[in-house]
Amino acid sequence: MRIESTDLADVLVFIPEPFRDDRGLFTRTFDVDVFDGATPGPVRAASFAQDSQSRSVAGVVRGMHGRSGRGEAKLVRCANGAVHDVLVDIRRESPTFGEQQAFLLDDVEFRHLYVPPGFLHGFQALTDTADVCYRIDRPHDPTEDLGVAYNDPELAIEWPRAVAIVSARDAAAGSWAQLLQSV
Repeated sequence: MRIESTDLADVLVFIPEPFRDDRGLFTRTFDVDVFDGATPGPVRAASFAQDSQSRSVAGVVRGMHGRSGRGEAKLVRCANGAVHDVLVDIRRESPTFGEQQAFLLDDVEFRHLYVPPGFLHGFQALTDTADVCYRIDRPHDPTEDLGVAYNDPELAIEWPRAVAIVSARDAAAGSWAQLLQSV
């Protein structure tokens, strides 16, 4: 498994190396030793408490979501299809505070995105269906949910497709300026 750093502080991309033959492929999607050897700070493989999966149709945008309090760490991958995945650093002490970066996650390269606590996260489905899997380090607490509108003009996220569907919650999300007052 290869590991790549990103332009955002502490965010890593894990890239499995699938074995392909006439039957299809086999790949390891997670390895405790590799993860623990690569990630900085207190989050260890044993820290993950939940696995979740979403299925979206082409053009759907989910996000931009985050958590207050101590935040949450995630390991995100696209098991089926492809998504345009976006992170925004909301850690005031971070050298990349306020910066964003986009990643292609798909079922060809199987990239896994390690998202440390303190980031907004969202994605857009690029294929007819896209299944995104999340490994999360603590149970969800709705009282800690943060959100910024996917089309906030200050963030100016460039979604690659026309936005087809967003949830009512995401459509009603606040602005980047409002979030900055709370973090």
